[in-house]
Amino acid sequence: MAAVIFGAVVLLAAAFAFLNGFRDASTSVALAVRNRALTPSVGILLAAFFNFVGALLSALLAVAVSRTWISLPAGTDGLSILVAGLASACAWGILMWWRGIPASSTHALVGGLAGAGLASLAIGGPGVAGVDQSLLFQVVLPLVLSPLVAYSGSFLLVYPATWVARYTQANVVNQRFRRGQAVAAGAVAFGHGLQDGQRVSAVLLLALLAAGYADGGIPTWVAGLCAVMMTAGTLFGGWRISHTIGYKITRIDPLRGSVAQTFSAVMLFVGAIGLHWPLSTTHTVTAGALGAGENQHFSVTNRKLVIRILWLWGLTPLATCVLGFVLALALSPIST
Repeated sequence: MAAVIFGAVVLLAAAFAFLNGFRDASTSVALAVRNRALTPSVGILLAAFFNFVGALLSALLAVAVSRTWISLPAGTDGLSILVAGLASACAWGILMWWRGIPASSTHALVGGLAGAGLASLAIGGPGVAGVDQSLLFQVVLPLVLSPLVAYSGSFLLVYPATWVARYTQANVVNQRFRRGQAVAAGAVAFGHGLQDGQRVSAVLLLALLAAGYADGGIPTWVAGLCAVMMTAGTLFGGWRISHTIGYKITRIDPLRGSVAQTFSAVMLFVGAIGLHWPLSTTHTVTAGALGAGENQHFSVTNRKLVIRILWLWGLTPLATCVLGFVLALALSPIST
């Protein structure tokens, strides 16, 4: 039975990686496509390539992530928790994509695992160790801090960018910053691969440990599966969410778009490599676009939509926690 549940975890992890690329990676080029720095087809190919490279390299960080993230019980109990957590995160991700709402896959996954762990405790089984710390450092703090930092940094960086370009003709400014925005879009896609790829690899490593198949390192197939599925999802393109970020939330020119994406990429790199702190690409890019867009002499922000998105950001871990709890209870006869 453990082998069957392990196979289900691998399939759901592959589906989660595909949805992650489908929903999140195309957001890295949303602003570049909006400002005609890239065509949609070139933008998706660019995002797919750098997302693939970032996801491959992220496997080097996955061991550290899995050790500091959560600890699962061995055997079918731990594998069933992963099944419920992944299934709830996938279901919520599909719902948010259908509604065109940019929401965090990481927060959905952590919420689902927390709910599944609570269900295991409720029926007298082992729970998930370290989930309280994981909720604090991967949901609460990033949910509050990373959007604020992205918004504030992008807002403030518009001032020196516009000061440097103050005597340059508008068409020349747009042309130059379109080039910069194309480069920044690739950097954001690479940062997305680094950030989200290590979470998928860490889930698979936890599954290997629970099933007793791990030998202390990350197997090559884990990194390959994560990179291929995230890239495949990117190539299919989640344009509903990209359209929301590029067209519905706010309107920004190439200068502001370049500032927002450059600062978002720097945050993702520092979070993944320097601090080993998980940041949501969706939250970072969305908040950065809002910050740069707000630094104008006239209002261009759809505030009603922004309030709705913020409300759903807070609801994401709670909703997946409840769903993971219910799914884990439904799976409990199988794991016992």
